[in-house]
Amino acid sequence: MRGLRLQDGAAWRRRTSPNSRLRDIVHAAGCTYEALAKDVRRIAAENGELLQTNKSALSHWVNGTRSPSGQSGQYLAEALSRRLGRVVTQTEIGLQSRDTETGTSSDPVATATDLGRADVERRHFLAVAAFTTAGVAMPLLHDHEATSRMLRARTGLCLVGIEDVDVVRQITAAFSSADERLGGGHGLTTVTAYLADTAAPMLRGRFSSEALREVAFGAVAELAYLAGWKHHDLGHEGAAQRYYQVGYQLACEADPHGHAAWMMRALAHQALSLKQPHHCVDLVEGALHRGLGHVDGRTEALLHITHARAYAAVGQSSSAARALLASEDALMRDNGPQPSYSRVSGPAAGTVASHTARTLTDLADHIGTEQQHRNALTRWDPERYKRVHALTHADLGDSLAAQARADEAIAAWTQALVLMEGMTSDRTRKAIASIRSPLAMYQRRRVPGAAELARRAREALA
Repeated sequence: MRGLRLQDGAAWRRRTSPNSRLRDIVHAAGCTYEALAKDVRRIAAENGELLQTNKSALSHWVNGTRSPSGQSGQYLAEALSRRLGRVVTQTEIGLQSRDTETGTSSDPVATATDLGRADVERRHFLAVAAFTTAGVAMPLLHDHEATSRMLRARTGLCLVGIEDVDVVRQITAAFSSADERLGGGHGLTTVTAYLADTAAPMLRGRFSSEALREVAFGAVAELAYLAGWKHHDLGHEGAAQRYYQVGYQLACEADPHGHAAWMMRALAHQALSLKQPHHCVDLVEGALHRGLGHVDGRTEALLHITHARAYAAVGQSSSAARALLASEDALMRDNGPQPSYSRVSGPAAGTVASHTARTLTDLADHIGTEQQHRNALTRWDPERYKRVHALTHADLGDSLAAQARADEAIAAWTQALVLMEGMTSDRTRKAIASIRSPLAMYQRRRVPGAAELARRAREALA
């Protein structure tokens, strides 16, 4: 018994010994426990989870009396990564490593299948997926040649025809259209089930030509992008990033120039939307290096405008201005058909206008922002792209409010709320939530319409 008690005591001391790795990294980050806890809560919110992490929790984790539960360890590692400007893993801070830290596997077909099944079956895999700034840089480190050799070595017996590929494209087009009108939550399970059960397994088959093989990989890459976009619209940023990463790997097999460049843009676009510009300039420069000379003018313009946003997000205004001009120049060229993978974002002129507005927002040019949002509204079909119109009206209201034009801001925000009715979209909810603070100020000033709009915003969020 005495020996047992001694063993128990030794085990207790091991369980409660300080986490020196975590303590040292926090010290290197130069932040208080309270500030770091705030970072963890914010990153959890990015991934659709509400946490109550506070400085006491950080103290317990460092002292070793408790360990982070659920996804908190991943959020903590990501918070420290952002503070230090480099990748910090859970293993480095003395926490148990998870398979998801390594990102996608070397087999994108298997990964696409697993992701889709996890979505359908609500398994734990996607529940622990967190957006990471390190994951943004994944294409810059990916060994496409090794992946390609592995994929070609695993060809199955089933013969795949162009009809099989056409069905994938038709399903992607149909759900992309519905997504714009009803939000990312509409049809997500259907899309991911089809990816897991039919589309991704198709890539294990035999193809009559290399051209058909490339078309098939491209079609499944577009479906994976759609799944990622739907998760992004729902605020499931970790899951979205995983789909974009596997979409990039599949696109490399289809077209290592244009399509792969587009998927690199998707990863950068997501990070910029989350105000996490780390790696984005390098990533989009890599996309331009791959794509220039291999894509049409409209697709090139969409790469340049993302480059401009990345520069603006890190305060490089002159570089952002040059990228804006490059985007305008590329848009004016009509040198070939636009591929389906970039057509999915809608009319290129509208997208360029919308992202020019976001670039100018980061550069504090509110008048220019307003003009570009108004330009965008004229370039998007309001029925086909209802969500785009809703979000653009919301952003337009923000730019008007920044210019102290309260009446016009309220009118724009009201139109946004009308268009958002019936949508299952976290982005629209965040847009509604963001107007509540200025509305409260307008109510105190008794601006006409402010009280009614505030009431409608509360009801929309209820």
